[in-house]
This record gives sequence, C-alpha cells and structure tokens, in this order.
Amino acid sequence: MKITKFLASTVLGAGLLLGAAVANAGEITVVSWGGAYTKSQVEAYHKPWIAKTGNSIKSEDYSGGTAEIKAQVEAGNVTWDLVDLELSDAVRACDEGLLETIDASTLPPAPDGTPATEDFLPGTLHDCAVANIVWSTIFAYDKSKIANGPTTMADFFDLKKFPGKRGMRKGPKPNLEFALIADGVPAADVYKVLATPEGVDRAFAKLSTIKDSVIWWEAGAQPPQLLADGEVIMTTAYNGRIFNAVANEDKPFEIVWDGQILDLDLWAIPKGSKNKELAMDFLRFSTATEQLAKQASYISYGPARKSSGPLVGKFNGKDIDMGPQMPTAPANLKNAVQNDFEFWADNQDQLNERFNAWLAK
Repeated sequence: MKITKFLASTVLGAGLLLGAAVANAGEITVVSWGGAYTKSQVEAYHKPWIAKTGNSIKSEDYSGGTAEIKAQVEAGNVTWDLVDLELSDAVRACDEGLLETIDASTLPPAPDGTPATEDFLPGTLHDCAVANIVWSTIFAYDKSKIANGPTTMADFFDLKKFPGKRGMRKGPKPNLEFALIADGVPAADVYKVLATPEGVDRAFAKLSTIKDSVIWWEAGAQPPQLLADGEVIMTTAYNGRIFNAVANEDKPFEIVWDGQILDLDLWAIPKGSKNKELAMDFLRFSTATEQLAKQASYISYGPARKSSGPLVGKFNGKDIDMGPQMPTAPANLKNAVQNDFEFWADNQDQLNERFNAWLAK
C-alpha cells in the first residue's frame, strides 16, 4: 500500500513538474537562410535544444541584409529573436545600435576547459555577434555538360572558351572581388585595388563583359537549381549548397575553389528582442564545441571553434569525409580571398547603389 501510494505520488509529482515545464516553456524566432543550411542548423542546434529545454523554435528564412532588423527596431516591434548574419552586416548593424551586445565570456568553454574567448577562431567573436561557421562563395559547373571544365575564376568570365549563361548573386558582393581576380589581380591585393575608384571601375568593367549572359540569383537555394535545370552552365554559389546537391541529390556538380571568397556567418540578437535571455541560451547552446561539429556533418561549412575541428567526421549517413569538403581545407585555400568586412561595412550602401544603377543600364 505504501509503495502504491509512493508510486502514485511520484507519478503525480512528475506530471505536475512536466506540466509546469510546459507552461513555462518559451518560443523564440530564429531567422536564417533556408534550404540545406537551415536544415543543418535544425538538426544540429534546434532539435537538441528543444529536447533539452522544452522550449520551441519558430524558424524563418530571409535573404540577408539588415533592412528588416532595422525596420523592426525602429518601429519598436521586434519579432525576430536571433538572426544569422554575414560578418559585414553584423558589424554595421552593431555600429548602428540595431543589435544587443554579447558577453563572449559567458559562452561555453571547450571540452578541455579552454575559455571560449581562446577557443573561437581569430575574428569570429564580435561585440554583438558570435560566429558559427566559416563558409565561402565559389563557382560550380555541371560535369555532365562540360567535358573539360573551368579551373580558374578567369574561366568563369571567358565566354569564348565556355559559352553559355552564368549565375551570380544579385549584388556587388562578392562579384566585384571575383571580377578583379578574373582580371588578373592577385588574391592578396583584391581589397587594395578595390579600395580605389579606379579599382571599382575596373571591377565593374570586367563584370560588364558578361553582364548580358548573367542570370541573377538572390536565395542560396537557387544556384544548384539553376545548374540542375540547365539554365546556366556555371554559377557562383555558397559552397555548402553545391556540396549538398552532390552528396544528397547525386548531382554531377564540380566546385572550382580558385578565387573563393571566405566569409563568416554569425548569430546576433536584434535590439529589443522580447525573448533576449532565451535567445542567448540558444546562442550559447548552438555555439558549443559539439553542436558546431555536429552541424559540419550536415553541410560543408567549417565550425568557428578550434575544438570542433577534431570532432568533424563523416557526412551524415554517408561515407564522405567532411574535412576535404571544407573551405578551410589546405588544398582549397591556394588562391582564396578573406572577405574584408570593414571594407563592406563602410562601402556597402554606395556600392549597392552603383550596382543597381549599373544593372538598370
């Protein structure tokens, strides 16, 4: 009888605790880029955090930039709690007071106890943002349609050698860098040249040589589709999207790493988030060593922490070593350009205006 009463009270107590947990559970809105990238975040970050905390996540997609964050903050109606931003956008939004500050010392240490401030890669921790991945923009082609494919950025711009449509992201970044590399500027000198009016003119002049053959894309899921549909013979793209098409969909695509533009994506909390503490809890969880390594098993973006590297193994569900697929693999870095976030934070608006005017001509 005593045992029965004890069991009954235990079950009842557990039920009350569970009910309280559910009642107190919160929801955050996490905004990212969609497609294979968001899927990797859902598997590595969202699902484990939801299981651990009992909270829920509303996942939304966007196409980058800070316009929507700015509109929400200025209207005093912030509905996004955490946003995946490119580095230049994160820096600029922080400078404009659109983001909450983040104390990096509160981030989880590495498994061996190394503080997060020492474990994250150089340049990945900022006043208002914490990096999760290192990624790159590359170009790719369909091997089944081009026998002896392109090997350099100059080939991407060579319409005589490789006639056909090209796909490019709609905007000046990173097309101006690609144009200068194709025009013979060494990777190490791209931003020195681009920092001059003559360099900007030179980049736009090179872009003009293929302008009539370009199909412009905006969402990261578009380039693989453009290739698959035969609308373009080669396209710039985020490296992870092409990898995903090859690994998950058996597409005959080939990445050309020459002239790749390395970049970071970072988590940031819009100023005035109604769920700031919950968003910060998710941010800390998702940037822990194990979670970053887990994401790299779903998509070929490098983790932002040193301690995550040794934990990166095979592609999820397939016998594909992920190390060589990363933008940071030594073989892929031979002629790479590190995105200069300060250049873009300072010049994005005026170059966007010039790009749009150039496009309209």
